[in-house]
Amino acid sequence: MSAEPALELVEVEKRYPTTDALKGISFSVESGEFFGLLGPNGAGKSTLINIMGGLVRPSSGHIRVMGHDVVTQYRHSRNHIGIVPQELVYDPFFTVWEMLTIQSGYFGRGRENDAWLEELLVTLNLMDKRNENLQRLSGGMKRRVLIAQALVHRPPVVVLDEPTAGVDVELRRALWSFAHRLHQEGHTIVLTTHYLEEAESMCDRIAILDQGELVALNEQQQLIADYPHQIAVIERHLGEKMPEWLVSARVSSSRNRTQLQLPRDVEGQNRFLQQLEMLGIVRQDVRLREPTLEEVFLGLTGEGA
Repeated sequence: MSAEPALELVEVEKRYPTTDALKGISFSVESGEFFGLLGPNGAGKSTLINIMGGLVRPSSGHIRVMGHDVVTQYRHSRNHIGIVPQELVYDPFFTVWEMLTIQSGYFGRGRENDAWLEELLVTLNLMDKRNENLQRLSGGMKRRVLIAQALVHRPPVVVLDEPTAGVDVELRRALWSFAHRLHQEGHTIVLTTHYLEEAESMCDRIAILDQGELVALNEQQQLIADYPHQIAVIERHLGEKMPEWLVSARVSSSRNRTQLQLPRDVEGQNRFLQQLEMLGIVRQDVRLREPTLEEVFLGLTGEGA
C-alpha cells in the first residue's frame, strides 16, 4: 500500500440551520483498501460522499483525495475519484455511448479514451446497448451506465454508494464481480450499503457513522471482538412475560429459540447466567457465540432498540 492515504478526512463538519449533519469526522482510507462506510439512514454518509465529490462544501475540516484537497484543489481531487451515486441520475436525450464520451470530455479525455470506454461497455455487458437511448434502458442497465460514467477517467478511488439497492440477483453478482476486479487492479474502493452481509464479505476495514458521528472504525473481526457483548442462544421460547432486564437484553426470539445479549466479561456473564437460573434456565441450556457484524452494527447505532 502507498504511504499516502487514498482518502484523508480531518475533523469534517457540516452544519445546517436545523441540524449538524457531520460532527467532526476524522479517518483515513489507505490506498488499495476495500473500505466499508456504514450507518443508518440520516447518519451522514451521503453528506460525506457529497463533500468528497465536491457537491457540498464542509463547514469546517477538510478531505483530501490522493493528497488533493477537495475544496482548494478540486480539479485534481475530482480527477482522482469516481462516485457511483445511489440515485439513478441520467440525461434522457443521449445514447449510452454519447453519455460516456461527454463524461470523458469533462475530464479532458478525447478519442484516445475510446478504447477504455469500449472496455467498460464489454465488462459491464452494455455493448449491445451502446446506441440505445438512456431513457429506454431498464433500471439495472441504467445503474451499469452510472458505474461506467464514474470510471471513464480511470480514477484510483471509487466510491460505490448503495450500488446494489433494488437490483436483481444477477446484476448484484455482476456488480460485485466487477468491484472485486477493480480492487484487484489496485483501485481503492469505498462501499456504502445497507446489506451488511456485503460489507462482511468484502471490506477490509469498516467505519460506522451514527447521527453525524464516527462511532466505530476497525477491521471487521476487531469490531466484533471489541463489542462488549456476546450472544446467548437458548433453545426455547421464554414467553412474553419476562423481567425488564431480560426484555432489554433480547436480540431476537422465535417459537423455539431466544437470543440474548450478555456481558463479555466473566463477572457480568456469571451474574447474567445466575439470573437465568432463577427463571429455570440452567447453564447447559445456554450456548454462547460471537455477535455478527449486523448485531454489532445494530447495537452501536441503536437500530435494534
